[in-house]
Amino acid sequence: MGRLAPRPLLLALLSLALCRGRVVRVPTGTLVRVVGTELVIPCNVSDYDGPSEQNFDWSFSSLGSSFVELASTWEVGFPAQLYQERLQRGEILLRRTANDAVELHIKNVQPSDQGHYKCSTPSTDATVQGNYEDTVQVKVLADSLHVGPSARPPPSLSLREGEPFELRCTASSASPLHTHLALLWELHRGPARRNVLALTHEGRFHPGLGYEQRYHSGDVRLDTVGSDAYRLSVSRALSADQGSYRCIVSEWIAEQGNWQEIQEKAVEVATVVIQPTVLRAAVPKNVSVAEGKELDLTCNITTDRADDVRPEVTWSFSRTPDSTLPGSHVLARLDRDSLVHSSPHIALSHVDARSYHLLVRDVSKENSGYYFCHVSLWAPGHNRSWHKVAEAVSSPAGVGVTWLEPDYQVYLNASKVPGFADDPTELACRVVDTKSGEANVRFTVSWYYRMNRRSDDVVTSELLAVMDGDWTLKYGERSKQRAQDGDFIFSKEHTDTFSFRIQRTTEEDRGNYYCVVSAWTKQRNNSWVKSKDVFSKPVNIFWALEDSVLVVKARQPKPFFAAGNTFEMTCKVSSKNIKSPRYSVLITAEKPVGDLSSPNETKYIISLDQDSVVKLENWTDASRVDGVVLEKVQEDEFRYRMYQTQVSDAGLYRCMVTAWSPVRGSLWREAATSLSNPIEIDFQTSGPIFNASVHSDTPSVIRGDLIKLFCIITVEGAALDPDDMAFDVSWFAVHSFGLDKAPVLLSSLDRKGIVTTSRRDWKSDLSLERVSVLEFLLQVHGSEDQDFGNYYCSVTPWVKSPTGSWQKEAEIHSKPVFITVKMDVLNAFKYPLLIGVGLSTVIGLLSCLIGYCSSHWCCKKEVQETRRERRRLMSMEMD
Repeated sequence: MGRLAPRPLLLALLSLALCRGRVVRVPTGTLVRVVGTELVIPCNVSDYDGPSEQNFDWSFSSLGSSFVELASTWEVGFPAQLYQERLQRGEILLRRTANDAVELHIKNVQPSDQGHYKCSTPSTDATVQGNYEDTVQVKVLADSLHVGPSARPPPSLSLREGEPFELRCTASSASPLHTHLALLWELHRGPARRNVLALTHEGRFHPGLGYEQRYHSGDVRLDTVGSDAYRLSVSRALSADQGSYRCIVSEWIAEQGNWQEIQEKAVEVATVVIQPTVLRAAVPKNVSVAEGKELDLTCNITTDRADDVRPEVTWSFSRTPDSTLPGSHVLARLDRDSLVHSSPHIALSHVDARSYHLLVRDVSKENSGYYFCHVSLWAPGHNRSWHKVAEAVSSPAGVGVTWLEPDYQVYLNASKVPGFADDPTELACRVVDTKSGEANVRFTVSWYYRMNRRSDDVVTSELLAVMDGDWTLKYGERSKQRAQDGDFIFSKEHTDTFSFRIQRTTEEDRGNYYCVVSAWTKQRNNSWVKSKDVFSKPVNIFWALEDSVLVVKARQPKPFFAAGNTFEMTCKVSSKNIKSPRYSVLITAEKPVGDLSSPNETKYIISLDQDSVVKLENWTDASRVDGVVLEKVQEDEFRYRMYQTQVSDAGLYRCMVTAWSPVRGSLWREAATSLSNPIEIDFQTSGPIFNASVHSDTPSVIRGDLIKLFCIITVEGAALDPDDMAFDVSWFAVHSFGLDKAPVLLSSLDRKGIVTTSRRDWKSDLSLERVSVLEFLLQVHGSEDQDFGNYYCSVTPWVKSPTGSWQKEAEIHSKPVFITVKMDVLNAFKYPLLIGVGLSTVIGLLSCLIGYCSSHWCCKKEVQETRRERRRLMSMEMD
């Protein structure tokens, strides 16, 4: 018979199992602060897996006295009366930084705050494991740091770029402990701040960002003057040095190998203003020089700098008065070491202290343009370094080069003039009276064509061929193909004669021809530059040609006929002044006057070309592909027939005839085009008027139900036999509450009873049938949510004419009817509920069966006991 363990012992064992111990930590060593600064002491607990937030108590003990309660995170009445007022004013506060960490903040530290501070964590643990409190010592020093500028108020220094300047500030400390001072010079330019140079508490110099190179070169220095003065020296001021300078001093102390910053003070020292350097460059505005002479340009510099600055002068050239545009290039440059960089025929010289000359020898036409003088002033720095202090660009100097143009004349003669088409044409362009026989001048030619016009309209010239300075011939768009075929021949027969020959002149070649002779001059780099163009007088190539006349007359053999009959129209053609004509015919149709369905629309029906090839143009009626015929009756007569005419064929019909003349064998040239008089087809019949409407007995259905839609056709006017009527019916749906979406074709039934149904992405089926002569039924089987929307039908009536042909009437549309599809809530949840109840019942029965089996076979024990009397106590057995 076992015995139970006592309850206190179980609690102790449980506490030992859960609490692995804690360690309270505060900063090691002694914290030193100055009167008036802020004291921050962090305290944290490590190796503790306790509550979510640990509570802290702070106590204070002055040197030699007992600890007094200071602040607590969980007990409101914990602080002593002495510190409750400071807590209320916010001078003393606790700031939690984590669940197991807190900071003690004491603002405006006083001498009375010197002593020991203890951080402890209250605990109700049964056993204590670890360190539950820690203590740190704080020393409070008097404020003995003095920082000041060299002058009051801070002065404003105005100097030029490149001049030196110095700034000073004083800093000293009378602390009884061994402290170190750190100093930083800071530059303010508006809201931006930059660190210039710093001296750390360990005696190391750190230049700010952007001052590294200047510090290493000695341009920026920080020196100590005497025992308490610090001097910032800048040997060469830059424009970036402008702004307000501050001196920031911090006091540091070393405790057990760790540095503590105990206070920091800053003072405004001075404001530095950098005056910009005045620099101007001037050149003459306009200069004219003769070709082959020398170009002399002077650049005069004006500046207010009198110190040791060196100019850098660059001469550049551009075709435009803007030197910043692409195409500008450098001609010559004089660097700050007075070294000249130029080409052989360009010289740059330094005449006096402020004048620089550019000399260009043997100028040519390519030297015409704009010249610029670019000046930069450089000031010396430390370690032979240089920096740019000013820069200026002169206004452009326009230079024009005059040259002696070659003097010559150009004459164009026609050695062969065509009398009619296919005759050759030959033109000779000759250069005469040349006074320049030098080897540095050559002549090239360009040939142009200009069409003859009877009016005063401006006609542009077309380039036939052009010759470059190296005598390379290039063809124009008009003559490229004919020159490749050998029909156009361009040649140079002599030094001063150029010829142009047309092997077979056509009517399109009639017009004015002229030549342009260009003189090219050789340059210094052996390139050729065009110097002059001389135009010849035009030569007119023309032969007598009467205007082509083409007349087309259309007539209708049977002026009256009804719908369904055959329409016939013949076109008779007559022509004059057209050589061996062949005709092409095009049948056109227009809507009759007063029909506003598609006004001003001309429809091309069928055509017959000059080789008697028939082509259907815009005839798109698939049921009447063979319903139109165009045939050639005689050489100048054509006949058009249209079988089984419809009412929609009403309109004006014409013959458009084009006459073609043969050109060089199998090619044809369009000579003239004419349009015949119109022949009108007008059906003076009054047929019935058809209307269509949609009706539904089920405008609102439940999902899965049948939707029935009836398209009902009514006939007004003349009564028709049902056998004389047929209909093409199409059903459309717009699946939206409005008609803002495109309609979708659902199903269609043509007049022959063939049904076509469109495919859809959902499961509902469609059926379309004819209920009666004028009623058509659309059914949607197994409707779904997607089947809602507006439904309407489109009907195209067909009426049998007295001749027995079917006539197609205008298409009509019914007004839409809106169908809604609702969801059956009971049926939607019936099967999920039945499945859930069934699964629950099966799982419950299975659980009962498993429990019953487990209790009888798995957990059964057999205990043999001695028989006892029923009144005695039962024996206790403990596992």
